[in-house]
Amino acid sequence: MEAQATATVKEALAALYHHPDDTIRTAADRWLQKFQHTLDAWQVADSLLHDESSNLETLMFCSQTLRSKVQRDFEELPSEAFRPLQDSLYGLLKKFNKGPPKVRTQICIAIAALAVHVPVEDWGGGGIVNWLGDEMKSQQEFIPSFLELLIILPQETSSYKIAARPERRNQFENDLCSSANVALSLLTACLGFDELKEQVLEGFASWLRFCHGITAATLASHPLVHTALSSLNTDQFLEAAVNVTSELIHFTVSRDSCGITEQFPLIQILIPHVMGLKEQLKDSSKDEEDVKAIARLFADMGDSYVDLIATGDAMQIVNALLEVTSHSEFDISSMTFNFWHHLKRNLTGRDSYTSCGSEVPIEAERNRRMQLFRPPFEVLVSLVSSRVEYPEDFHTFSEEDRRDFRYARYAVSDVLLDATDVLGGDSTLKILFMKLIQACGSGAEQNQNWQPLEAALFCIQAIAKSVSIEEKEILPQVMPLLPRFPHQEQLLQTVCSTIGAFSKWIDAAPAELPILPPLVDILNKGMSTSEDTAAAASVAFKYICEDCRGKFSGSLDGLFQIYHVAISGVGGYKVSSEDSLHLVEALSVVITTLPQDHARRALELICMPIINSLQEIIQQGESALQQVPARHLTVHIDRLSTIFSNVKLPEVVAEAVNRYWPTLKIIFDHRAWDTRTMESLCRSCKFAVRTCGRSMGITIGAMLLEIQTLYQQHNQSCFLYLSSEVIKIFGSDPSCASYLTCLIQTLFNHTIQLLRTIQDFTARPDIADDCFLLASRCIRYCPDLFVPTEIFPRLVDCAMAGVTIQHREACKSILCFLSDTFDLAKSPEGEKYRDLINTIVLQRGATLARIMIASLTGALPSGRLEEVSYVLLSLSRAFGGNMLNWTRDCIALIPPQALTDSERSRFLTIISDASSGSSLGSLTDRFAEISEVCRRNKAVQDIVQAALQPHDLAFMVAPQHS
Repeated sequence: MEAQATATVKEALAALYHHPDDTIRTAADRWLQKFQHTLDAWQVADSLLHDESSNLETLMFCSQTLRSKVQRDFEELPSEAFRPLQDSLYGLLKKFNKGPPKVRTQICIAIAALAVHVPVEDWGGGGIVNWLGDEMKSQQEFIPSFLELLIILPQETSSYKIAARPERRNQFENDLCSSANVALSLLTACLGFDELKEQVLEGFASWLRFCHGITAATLASHPLVHTALSSLNTDQFLEAAVNVTSELIHFTVSRDSCGITEQFPLIQILIPHVMGLKEQLKDSSKDEEDVKAIARLFADMGDSYVDLIATGDAMQIVNALLEVTSHSEFDISSMTFNFWHHLKRNLTGRDSYTSCGSEVPIEAERNRRMQLFRPPFEVLVSLVSSRVEYPEDFHTFSEEDRRDFRYARYAVSDVLLDATDVLGGDSTLKILFMKLIQACGSGAEQNQNWQPLEAALFCIQAIAKSVSIEEKEILPQVMPLLPRFPHQEQLLQTVCSTIGAFSKWIDAAPAELPILPPLVDILNKGMSTSEDTAAAASVAFKYICEDCRGKFSGSLDGLFQIYHVAISGVGGYKVSSEDSLHLVEALSVVITTLPQDHARRALELICMPIINSLQEIIQQGESALQQVPARHLTVHIDRLSTIFSNVKLPEVVAEAVNRYWPTLKIIFDHRAWDTRTMESLCRSCKFAVRTCGRSMGITIGAMLLEIQTLYQQHNQSCFLYLSSEVIKIFGSDPSCASYLTCLIQTLFNHTIQLLRTIQDFTARPDIADDCFLLASRCIRYCPDLFVPTEIFPRLVDCAMAGVTIQHREACKSILCFLSDTFDLAKSPEGEKYRDLINTIVLQRGATLARIMIASLTGALPSGRLEEVSYVLLSLSRAFGGNMLNWTRDCIALIPPQALTDSERSRFLTIISDASSGSSLGSLTDRFAEISEVCRRNKAVQDIVQAALQPHDLAFMVAPQHS
């Protein structure tokens, strides 16, 4: 059998790598992947690795197979198989001592995974590190292999490819910590081999995470530390030395270290060695990767010692980091950006000064530090502001290069905002204004050199939110400059963005500064230049109208002219349909400021072009309305949505909705099959409901009748979403109870018919999502209309059938509905429903608990852990003793190879603690451990799910005992 499987593997590998037919190669690949999951794979892979005739392709496949089997499927083997497996892997480690390197690495990872699985005693009592030390001393010819294993051991502790139980993984980490001194001694011994120096440094970096039993003073004089620091000045070992030094820096500030004071012996030798590299940052002959490594080291030092630096005792580090920030390569310069952010937070955050005691010394120390760091942050502003300048060859950039450039500008914007927190927005503005003045003097206004001008202006708009609206020195000089700038496309785009960014300042500007009209003219120009400038101008126009709305009340004719040109598509504007919504919003917020009579007329004026366009389509006949592309309708309906959302005059908007309802109803009736149009229309109705509230009058009744009728015919989930909004607004209104009850019954009755099995949920995730969102809204806003009805228990059954849906949002909505139900039973407001909910849940409790435990242990992705944990918590709180019994019965179904007795006991303790009132935060990690145990590999997860069978559970109401 083994011989046949071995021959088949060889044939499949030959086909995979050498057959000319793609179909054959794909089939071979599929067969080999399937084979790796079989029990035979252990013996076949091991046999072929020991076979001297195996070629490189076979060795690579078999070493990867054996590695993955040890990591993932070690529990397949009987306990007595450990020793033969250890011996075989050890033999292979020696066999591949001189290569191939990739094969040797796979064997090392396999041995490391084996060490994670088995207790320290199985390695001879001293653990794998002591075992390895003995082998290195007795068989020095195999030191390259042994050294690679020593390097890999600490790296594999965090590998979740290894299907070990959490407690075993934690124990292995503790074993490595106990063995750290031995590991460092072995690495030190290997320093005698010059050709192994780089690997020794790599191993030292790997082991430092487990060296917290070793004092900083001991490390400061350790030969490995000396070797690493002295290697910083060599080209050959620079990268490895940087990695070690970086790990040493992290070691001194890790949460396991004993405080910064105890780390000073090590810190005092690290900082001078790193500072000694500063001149190499400017060495043009230095390899770029080496410069990046040095810059990364400075950035690590700054980030790690930011608390120390913020006291002002290490200004030389700040100056060195300014050197890195000044580097011409953005990839290098930007490495420091996190440091400046952390330094800003430290300087401005109150927590940094708690050791100062009372308020007066705190304020004094804060002022001292802020003054001390003003000069570096002023230099920082000057340095980074040049990073945003458009390159001369920008027009040749690929889309990826353009995306990188945009990212760089966003990153610089963040740094500038950090600087404003230290310097103040107005002071930062002065620095950037000098850049703008310099650019103005460089021919930019004649369109000869627009890039510096655009860069300075971009930085100014980036800090707009930090500049006070009372600023009287700089902005009164900036705003009159804007109309004088050339209309180069990128520059005009930034000018428009700047106008929008300072809209609040423009509103507060003195009346004697007539700056608004020329700025509106610029925005007009932006809307007619290009799509990009039109987009920036539209957004700016929205902000201007929002913040300066009072100044536009007498200029409505001009605003309407801009609006009509933009939405009509004629007149030269290059505003896209999406960007036109900004203009619609702009006019809407201005209308809100008008007296009601004027607002009513203005609202009609902005709605009529939209309604007329829809009516033109309708008047072409039913056939034309059915066939018109959805975007021809939604472009207009979305504008209505924007109007209904932003005109905050309930009665005025309600009149408009009532007036235009016949038009909207026709679209509902004839396009109910069209998801895109219905989503747009429901969104418009949602905003109408939200704005108008109880002012909607009879229109709300007509709207609800329409959607419940159409939902039964076309199954559009957006009807459920719109109903959720209606419940939120009207749920507590007794006068609406009658038609809301009808709405709830109709929608849920139909949905339950659609969602009977998990397959139905998977096929209709949007309906599931919106259905249970609506159900939760009903629990919160109108429980009287929902909980006492016959539909409520049926919906609980529906939730149980679909809770294991893989669709994230649908699953979250169902879990939320279940936890809302259990929480209601426990809450004071839900006391009158308690007996009813108890009856419903107690009848279904065993099945419900089993489904939720299956969800925790693998039926749902681990990303749902928090939500599943909360459902289990709320179920335990509401049904404590019963939940404990249900859980005990449920986990008894799981075979012992998946869940041990101690793990079952721990699970029951978690449920008991949840029943006693423990918080979600304290329980989630404990639930996560149980979840990890049951998901540690595919075989275990399959065993657990086969035992719990969440998809096969059929609920039947238990008979009531008299």
